[in-house]
Amino acid sequence: MTLALAAAASWAFAADSIQSRPLRFAKGASSATAKGTLEGDRIIDYRLRARAGQTMSVTLKTSNGANYFNVLPPGSRDVAIFVGSTGGNEWTGTLEADGEYTVRLYLMRSAARRHETADYTLTVGITGGGAAAALGTAPASDAKVKGTPYHATGKVPCSMGSAPQGSAWCDFGVIRGKPGNAEVHLKPPGGFERVLTFIGGKVSSDSGGKVQASRSGDTWSVDVNDYEHYRIPEAVISGG
Repeated sequence: MTLALAAAASWAFAADSIQSRPLRFAKGASSATAKGTLEGDRIIDYRLRARAGQTMSVTLKTSNGANYFNVLPPGSRDVAIFVGSTGGNEWTGTLEADGEYTVRLYLMRSAARRHETADYTLTVGITGGGAAAALGTAPASDAKVKGTPYHATGKVPCSMGSAPQGSAWCDFGVIRGKPGNAEVHLKPPGGFERVLTFIGGKVSSDSGGKVQASRSGDTWSVDVNDYEHYRIPEAVISGG
């Protein structure tokens, strides 16, 4: 269980050594970057609000190999959903609750005791609109996949650039609203995530870029910025 792992892997942080800072996103931006220096037992908590169903990505670049980050869910003081000392300095995950999340930067105990320093660059991204009211409410019979905010998960054909259409497979998770409305979270090759929103027969992307979409039979063909190409069965959007 992730929370149990987090509790076992992290060491106790003294409250008086924690400095809290808001992480602010520029208007229209889907990510924010913070730079600074960490020293000794000093801990910095970067706080930001996000919604269930959105995807958070965190990347830490640091001058000290003992510098890591944890991600804490809303309402948690110490128990994390991700622990950097066991998981590394990059993480992407789908959020399960609305509220204020904390990205906690710290030095491992041995480095803190030696009063080591770390120059860091922290980048946090939030994508996807969450289970937005615009989607409406999914039928009660459309149960979610256990442990996720999604009504279904799987793979769909995709391709990038000039590669042949459908030459790869993208993992997906879908949050459905009323019939025909859905938010499809896709993970193309390359380690990023794309969120496509289907509302009233129209398709938009979290990139804010150019989207071309058409439906042929039971399959949607969606192109984003003339580079990303997805084929999404209607069953993904509407269920069944």
